[in-house]
Amino acid sequence: MAEAPEPIPVTRPVDCGTARLLPDVDRPRAWLLTVDGAPQSYVDLDAPTHLEFEYVRRLAHVLDEVAAPGEPLDVLHLGGGALTLPRYLAATRPRSRQDVIEADRGLLALVAEHLPLPDACGIAVHPQDARSALEAAPTAGADVIVADVFGGSRVPAQLTSVEYAQAAARVLRPDGCYAANLADSAPFRFLRGQLANFATLFEHLALIAEPSVLRGRRFGNAVLLASRAELPIAALARRAAADAFPARVEHGAALRRLIADAAPVRDAEAVASPVPPDGAFSVG
Repeated sequence: MAEAPEPIPVTRPVDCGTARLLPDVDRPRAWLLTVDGAPQSYVDLDAPTHLEFEYVRRLAHVLDEVAAPGEPLDVLHLGGGALTLPRYLAATRPRSRQDVIEADRGLLALVAEHLPLPDACGIAVHPQDARSALEAAPTAGADVIVADVFGGSRVPAQLTSVEYAQAAARVLRPDGCYAANLADSAPFRFLRGQLANFATLFEHLALIAEPSVLRGRRFGNAVLLASRAELPIAALARRAAADAFPARVEHGAALRRLIADAAPVRDAEAVASPVPPDGAFSVG
């Protein structure tokens, strides 16, 4: 029997730039998705629970801990990419209902063609703007909202205001959890404003990031968590500390010190997240 041909990279213009699918030479059906050189997603079609990116693993820790193992969840994903987390949740929590919002129709077409979803996986993909979709979503309809929306390498301004946080609070159930992938560096003006936004609406907040990011030594990802119910801090801290790139879970007094005198950011003043330094998120 002839060997299957080696997978080759795929390059295609999409709505927000140039997307590339790059095969992983070490995993036969695994692909890295980049847009304009910035990594967006990594998917292994044969192993949906394999998560290559550190921040994605931290978001997955949240999905693992917000309910009993295997219990289905209703999840709204803002930002789709190659659908790494929806695939993960479909594998770890069968019968979950997931709605994925992704504005880039070209990107969705590329992913559907080359990285198709399994049949009957409970994942519905919607080509919509994230803020508009959130504002139109049913009240108290989601157990979890996962926000991972980047225009290039920046979170769009329309997703950084207290009005946006209010929309998320309306869509979550009383014990629901909001989890967002953000990026910043010292002095954390952007991150402090985001925490201040969600502190106006949620009693419980946490931040998961590598110690070097939290200490202000470098630019990097930080996962923001917000809930009206208590967060599983101890379990998340254990998982984050055991990662190949260990992270810390900040909460309580430490977060209040970080927020300090930061004020909530209204729509009229909202700005996109900071421009990453050269090379922060790019690949060769």
